[in-house]
Amino acid sequence: MMTTKETLARLYNDYTKKYVNKIIASIFLSMIVAAATSSIAWLLDPAIKKIFLEKDQKLIWIIPLAIIIAFSAKGISLYLAKVIMIGVAEDIKKNIQKDMISSLVKADTSIIDNKHTGKFISNLTYDTSLIVNLVSTALLNLFKDTITLIGLLTVMFYQNWKLSLIAIIMIPLASLAAKTLGKRISKVTTEAQIKSGELNKHLMEIFKNHKLIKIFQKETFEVNRTDVFLNSLKEKAKKINIVFTRASPIMEVLTGIMIALLIFYSGKLIIDDQLAINNFFSFLAAMMLAYQPVRSLATLNLSISTGLSAAKRIIPIIDTKNEIVETETKKGLEIKNCDIKFENCNFKYGTSENTVLHNLNMNIVGGKMTALVGYTGAGKSSIINLLPRFYDCQKGDIKIDGQSIYDISIYDLRKNISIVTQDITLFDDTIKNNILYANQNASDEEVEIVAKNSFSKDFISKLPEQYDTIIGENGVRLSGGEKQRISIARAMLKKTPIILLDEATSSLDAETESKIQNAMEILTENKTTIVIAHRLSTILNAHKIFVIDKGNIVAEGNHKELIENSGIYKNFYQKQVKQN
Repeated sequence: MMTTKETLARLYNDYTKKYVNKIIASIFLSMIVAAATSSIAWLLDPAIKKIFLEKDQKLIWIIPLAIIIAFSAKGISLYLAKVIMIGVAEDIKKNIQKDMISSLVKADTSIIDNKHTGKFISNLTYDTSLIVNLVSTALLNLFKDTITLIGLLTVMFYQNWKLSLIAIIMIPLASLAAKTLGKRISKVTTEAQIKSGELNKHLMEIFKNHKLIKIFQKETFEVNRTDVFLNSLKEKAKKINIVFTRASPIMEVLTGIMIALLIFYSGKLIIDDQLAINNFFSFLAAMMLAYQPVRSLATLNLSISTGLSAAKRIIPIIDTKNEIVETETKKGLEIKNCDIKFENCNFKYGTSENTVLHNLNMNIVGGKMTALVGYTGAGKSSIINLLPRFYDCQKGDIKIDGQSIYDISIYDLRKNISIVTQDITLFDDTIKNNILYANQNASDEEVEIVAKNSFSKDFISKLPEQYDTIIGENGVRLSGGEKQRISIARAMLKKTPIILLDEATSSLDAETESKIQNAMEILTENKTTIVIAHRLSTILNAHKIFVIDKGNIVAEGNHKELIENSGIYKNFYQKQVKQN
């Protein structure tokens, strides 16, 4: 955990430093606010003495005009200072969010998998808003109210130093109360952020699984469960606001005691002719105007504490260190035959003690289709995930045309690989833009060609907006087969020499499967293809089939050889023939 000093230094160096000129401008405007506020209090001295007591006809016009100018200068300067700091705060917020997104997008797959996306969203929204408050409100108030308080104290000491000494006793007392409340607010804010993340996580799951909720008639159950999350967050929000509000009665009591003492003591001074009435009213005005900055500075610690707590949660996300990194000698990938070789690969996920792949050795011939077959959990998907370096094996090597993928630029490696999975991922955008995601520089003609080759054009042409049709979140407005064909079209547009197909043709009707198989043949023609499929009908013509069991290769060969030599493969095949 970063210290407060380290956090402040990081916020300044990375996000605030570039806006120093604007902050200085805001400080200058704050000085005008302070000067105007102080002059308002001071002007009551000549106003009472010259106008009410001495009845000066000349100053009866000048002093009210000066008061109007003072109030106008204060209002305009305060407005401009706030506008500047709001702009600075929003820029800082955007930069922090951009750095967070950049870090998360580039993060290892394992990092994203180990934390629910709802919590990341809470960091992006809830925590950054607290930092905005720290910059736009707390920072401005720190300068504005400090300078204003100094100006008003100057007026107070000018009018009567004895009364001023009594008045300033309030400042350390208020600071002590604020320090105590600040420790409490920091803890409660952290708890509230955790609850906000839990609520986001729950809401995302509700929206994602709305059909499941309906079919199992769990609407009331989910409403009640959501109420628990909302109630928990409500209690934390209440605590935060109560802690902030707690400062008010403390300040009111302190102010009441101070004013009572001042009236008592000033009354004695006036009775003894040691204090003129005009000096007293000017002092009283300065003291009353000082109440707002003193109260603001007393509670400022609370805003600073919440902002710093948020920063301490956000900065570690920005600083996330990836395990999958480039080597210093990274090279470009030189494709020749596109042969792939797994050499003694051992792999397990994260801190798990279960090894998924055991000394895996596998030769994949370039330009041909290689299939992986095995029970669920055998390690097939893990093999697919290792090749583009979504994960790295703990031991062993993977080579493409004799070049270790760990010596190759990650960008260059992934540029040569396309993936089509059963769990299709599409964006809430047009069909055209989803296909173009593989190559945004492709022409409309190229998009139409891959749509035709993937057998997508027949259903696209029937849509009202055709290629400009918005498909909804993750393609919710398309059928499973249509989404898969869009995914194949996208892979075709990328034009890579290596194709990874992870269970790409399961859970489809015969007609759709036939279309997808034809599209796959076009996609994988003369490409190095690794395919996983539970339907063996999709891999009967594979050049080689590897049977995976508990992280080991237990058999390899073509379909005919495995029917004769592999009990696991034969069992798979017989079950599917019987089902068909």
